[in-house]
Amino acid sequence: MADADKVKRILQMKARALGDPQQVLSLMRTATPFYRALGAANFRVLQNVDDPAQFLIEIEYEAAAALELNRQKVASDPMVRTFLQGWKQMLAGSADVDVYQDVTG
Repeated sequence: MADADKVKRILQMKARALGDPQQVLSLMRTATPFYRALGAANFRVLQNVDDPAQFLIEIEYEAAAALELNRQKVASDPMVRTFLQGWKQMLAGSADVDVYQDVTG
């Protein structure tokens, strides 16, 4: 696929850990290879220094333009929904996900 057929995106997930933040952090780190296999160029897990149960996960990736246009359809896929449901249970249902594009210029 040519680079022109791809769009760059930055996904940010803000989540509050349920239980021991270190256990949740360890679990988040195990997801790194999964996101890299899906084409993530950069993956960061940030922990709030004033509230250790609060995390911000940033994933920079390139997606096929056609897939990006159908992101809502992909989000409704049963496999994706099951994966996200597992994360929501671990995070007490408090996970917000936003997708951005860099318009710095």
